[in-house]
Amino acid sequence: MQQLSLFDANESLSFPENLLEYFPGFLDSQQSILLMDQLIKEVSWRQQVIQMYGKEVATPRLTAWYGDSNKSYQFSGTKFDPVPWTSELYALKEKIQATTGLSFNSVLLNFYRDGNDSVAWHRDNENELGINPHIASLSLGQARQFEFRHKTDHSRKYGLSLENGSLLIMKGDLQHHWEHRVPKSKKLNNGRINLTFRFIVSL
Repeated sequence: MQQLSLFDANESLSFPENLLEYFPGFLDSQQSILLMDQLIKEVSWRQQVIQMYGKEVATPRLTAWYGDSNKSYQFSGTKFDPVPWTSELYALKEKIQATTGLSFNSVLLNFYRDGNDSVAWHRDNENELGINPHIASLSLGQARQFEFRHKTDHSRKYGLSLENGSLLIMKGDLQHHWEHRVPKSKKLNNGRINLTFRFIVSL
């Protein structure tokens, strides 16, 4: 694990780094690219249509939901029913659990095809994730900026670059007080897959 020193150290109110753990090189570069190519070909990708500000809009990325049976997930008016684990995704889950000591029973995959794909400001605070969810975010392919801002004070904004093969753990009460996003970038032409492993609780 690498101690995060990626935020602005001059801020009088700094980002609470105890809410994040960062593992650069969790997967080596070649392994990550081979896995990404395999997932692009084999995953059941969908472009979701979600409710936003009273309108139906297509998400600017492709998504898929895998996991244990009966571990559905709902956000933005869309329900995701899990596709059964593939051997590769299950092995990744086991590897992350062994490294972090955390448990996961599902994974949301996002495929950002180029810099035009993105995800808007949001918090992962759905009831299915429990009170203080832990989320393991594995990045494959193009490095992308990952930004945080305080829920009530948007001037408190921080970011870091999630590299190919890196693993970021979000934990504690982060989802209560901080929003996060992957912004668009006109400079990027390469793809990225992000796998966010989660634990769906029984409601």
